[in-house]
Amino acid sequence: MRQKAFLDSLAFGVILFSLFGALQVRSARGEEKVLVAYGGHSESVAHMWVGIEKGLFKKYGLDVGMLQVRSGPLIMATLASGSVHVIWTAPSSVLSAVSGGLKLSCVASTTNNLPRELVVQKEIRSFDELRGRVFGVQSVGGGLWLQTMVVLEKLGIDPDGYQLRMRVIGDIPTVTQALMSGNVDAAVLPYSFGDIAKRAGLHSLGGQLVVPLQSNVLCSSRDLIAKSPDVVTRLIQGMIEAVVLIHDPSHKEDVKEILKRNLRFSKPEDAEASYKLLRPMNTLDVGPNTEGWRTIQRIVSR
Repeated sequence: MRQKAFLDSLAFGVILFSLFGALQVRSARGEEKVLVAYGGHSESVAHMWVGIEKGLFKKYGLDVGMLQVRSGPLIMATLASGSVHVIWTAPSSVLSAVSGGLKLSCVASTTNNLPRELVVQKEIRSFDELRGRVFGVQSVGGGLWLQTMVVLEKLGIDPDGYQLRMRVIGDIPTVTQALMSGNVDAAVLPYSFGDIAKRAGLHSLGGQLVVPLQSNVLCSSRDLIAKSPDVVTRLIQGMIEAVVLIHDPSHKEDVKEILKRNLRFSKPEDAEASYKLLRPMNTLDVGPNTEGWRTIQRIVSR
């Protein structure tokens, strides 16, 4: 089924490629252009926004751009079609794509910890009252779905045993709005968006959790990595500098402004909560976590 979804999505990638045309290799300033596709619009992408807006990638001769794509299969399709060079995506989407025949390699991740909480409607007062409830996700098998599965496992909740239903809504801001409007019963959210939902009268079950998980990874086709390893290396160097800047207190206000602008926060306290979330989830240990991948593989293969 996942293989069919991936192959069906290739049509989207072909259309996107025809719209964008062949990607230009260099910008007007001579920098090599790198377009990165991603799905979830949340703090997990913040190091890329920081790297772009603070000119960190340009230090390494790269003109980096970001392209949001709404689901894991479509992200893979954009890569397979050649519309983007690199993807920043959930490991679960990678495993599904590889099983569908896509040859890619994942080289780095700046997110080894997942600060999340389970936020529910106010009438749900216990885990037992979650039975038969609807959870909001971005796509089945994608990053937010994976985060939801990992948090539920951490809380001792079996999605099948509880007969939980996953409803495809959109990215984290969209899921948060759906939760606040009552269109879904529950969602696994970053603390920052959880705070927004709780101010609207919802509450958390299980409290704030930090789950060991590489929630997103930097991947590309094996051919590109083999042909242009220096481009990938420079991209990782820019990412690492962005993480260093995020952890530097002297850049706090700059980082908060980047978060506020990209995540469209209207209240200063939301940007502050987002910044506090961003620091513990970003790490300089960017190598793939083998044990984490085994956990993801186990969840995906259920």
